[in-house]
Amino acid sequence: MAQPQIVPPGPDSFRYFTRESLDAIEKRIEGEKDKKPKQELRDEENGPKPNSDLEAGRTLPFIYGDIPPGMVSEPLEDLDQYYTNHKTFIVLNRGKTIFRFSATSALYILTPFNPVRQTAIKILVHSYPFQVMRVL
Repeated sequence: MAQPQIVPPGPDSFRYFTRESLDAIEKRIEGEKDKKPKQELRDEENGPKPNSDLEAGRTLPFIYGDIPPGMVSEPLEDLDQYYTNHKTFIVLNRGKTIFRFSATSALYILTPFNPVRQTAIKILVHSYPFQVMRVL
């Protein structure tokens, strides 16, 4: 199975999280399960580690540049190579803070593409409540 392309850090590395993205992740997971024996699945200590610069809650590193205006508060494909075989996506707010979410169905009915879930995510990542507290 072909390895996913590694995109160098920069503004071109941002891609929307789509149904095709989720299908590609599921195919990679199935391919990895077929390749690895069960014993290796349990031993993930020697495997890749998450990038500490792309940790959830941290600010996006400067090497990625500015976020294109249409991609703020929108689901994006995960930038960390560790998560290429995990069902996750990220959302960036205006302050370039990274929010990581699971791409599995919430409450077994709300897929990542459900309008209710997308609205809830936009409210969660919006920094407006903190701006109101500064005024008071």
